[in-house]
Amino acid sequence: MMILMGFSISKVLIGILCVSLALILIYIGYKKLLAYLGKGTPSPNDYCVLYALEIEPAKGELEIYFTSAVPRTVAIEVLNDDLSLNTVIIEKEYSEGGHIIRFDSTSIPNGNYFYCLRSDNQKTMKKMRVQND
Repeated sequence: MMILMGFSISKVLIGILCVSLALILIYIGYKKLLAYLGKGTPSPNDYCVLYALEIEPAKGELEIYFTSAVPRTVAIEVLNDDLSLNTVIIEKEYSEGGHIIRFDSTSIPNGNYFYCLRSDNQKTMKKMRVQND
């Protein structure tokens, strides 16, 4: 047998195989752990996605855009800076897909507000600064 720097080839090969096996087992364990921790996470179909406004600061007619993977009743509201209700823009049943809700920001004074999407299982909001000069 050939000796390479104090190790035989068979010992080097056994060492490489053991390290490879250990890495494979660690990888499998990691995947199992991720699968276990991922149980019970909500499906993306359960929630709407509310997007940020394209105009900053907000002025004039605003386009509030959201998407829903399933049909659901949605309310779009404007909240004051202290999160109290200012205006309910619309509340109705929407089909799946993307929707644009138009809101005239000149109906409220200049300042900081939140626009909020509310459905039966969620409430999400984005901040906006209204500046109608």
